[in-house]
Amino acid sequence: MNDFGQSKHGFQELCLQYQPQAARPAAGHEYTPSSPVERLRAQVCSDHELSFLMEAHDGLSARIAARSGFKGLWASGFSIASSLGFRDANEASWSQLVESIERIVDSTELPVLVDGDGGFGNFNNARLLARKLRQVGAAGVSLEDSCFPKLNSLVGERHQLADIDEFSGRLRAVKDVVGDTFILIARVEALIAGHGLNEAIVRAHAYADAGADAILIHSRKSSANEVLSFAAEWSNRIPVVIVPTTYYRTPVSAYRDARISTVIWANHSMRAAAAAMRRVCDSIAAQESVAGIESHISPLTEIFDLLRYDELAASEKRYLQSR
Repeated sequence: MNDFGQSKHGFQELCLQYQPQAARPAAGHEYTPSSPVERLRAQVCSDHELSFLMEAHDGLSARIAARSGFKGLWASGFSIASSLGFRDANEASWSQLVESIERIVDSTELPVLVDGDGGFGNFNNARLLARKLRQVGAAGVSLEDSCFPKLNSLVGERHQLADIDEFSGRLRAVKDVVGDTFILIARVEALIAGHGLNEAIVRAHAYADAGADAILIHSRKSSANEVLSFAAEWSNRIPVVIVPTTYYRTPVSAYRDARISTVIWANHSMRAAAAAMRRVCDSIAAQESVAGIESHISPLTEIFDLLRYDELAASEKRYLQSR
């Protein structure tokens, strides 16, 4: 048993410990979080309900995720880079990432957890990124223990990990800047780099000590065995977040049984959009007509509805004086 114990009571106390004072419920009263940061914290610090974050890479994908009923968003670095025409190898700059996040935040009231890669450099770059993300309204950031420039975790075989102490310094620098006003998740890439469970556990403990609110354990295997073994060994010292992109066949019940806190569907809206656009473009190019694809794409009325053109029409009647 670790220092925090394995009991449900101990885990709940830990979640409360990581909440700002204003977010803690008074005795005998159920607390309903209101701010995006509090709502995201309620999801990643839950030990009784598995939460899900849906990928968004722009304002439209964020609105669609909200319409589908998701309660939080994952602003995917891979998806945002892809939508900008870049590879997920820090080719998009941190300022381009922040601009994309601002558009996502402006489009919905859902809390946004940002994929911040490794922080775009050392401790100074990481804390600057976190401060800017907080300024544009993001609720939290996930930082991975990779070296700059990073490479997408599912590409290639060579993934150099940052020194544990150096990355812990990045996390402490971010925490010193944002405190409890921003969620900080430490993403452990040890399994991706082939270093095994023991290395992943050692790194996770160091990052928890450095102030991380949760641990994102990543794996490229086609089964969930690695992450489930990590969860069993970790015993919920702090919450565990997973990204089942490659082990998508695992039933969600396995994550609930393992007391995983949050599942991130990390890139599926972008991939769905790419597939649909390819089919439509191929059809139009081959047929030299749009008649055959009209029934396979969203009607204009759906886009008008998603972007609330009705509100604009109502506001015109209220604010524009007719001549």
